[in-house]
Parts: sequence; structure tokens; C-alpha cells
Amino acid sequence: MTFNPEQTLKFSPLHRLQWEEAQQKYVILYPEGMVELNQSSAEILKRCDGTRNLAQLVSELEAQFATTGLTNDITAFLEVAIQNGWINPN
Repeated sequence: MTFNPEQTLKFSPLHRLQWEEAQQKYVILYPEGMVELNQSSAEILKRCDGTRNLAQLVSELEAQFATTGLTNDITAFLEVAIQNGWINPN
């Protein structure tokens, strides 16, 4: 599934993103279970608040991690997140 990179992205109200002390990582909680996230995935999802589009996400993450060239990786993850219903394009 592809999305319009100009659209803002918002975390799904049917899921909850939270820090799990026991696992020492962020997780997505939903009625059917839990998904453990790596640091990169959590940083992307924390920014999906309905105010940022792809370019804004990429810019913030490249600045935070002092790197460039993250567009393709972030886009691929966002497509998976949309397919799984974790985020919704606005």
C-alpha cells in the first residue's frame, strides 16, 4: 500500500504506543496483542500525531540521528504501519 507523502499521519486510536519497562522498549498495544518496536520504529511512530507529513518526519529524524538518506527506509516502515492499521493518513 502506498500513501500520499503530503498527507499527515496519525497514530490509530485503536492502538496504544507506550514504553514497557519490562522489555525496555516501546510497544504497540491492541486488543489482540502487542508488538515490540525497535528504537527507529518507535521514533517514527511517536511523531505520527496528525501534524507531520513524510518530509517533516524525515527531516526531524535525520536531524535527531545526525544522518541523511532516511526517506526510503521511513517510507517503507510507514507503508507497513498503514497496512497493519497502526497509523492512518489524514
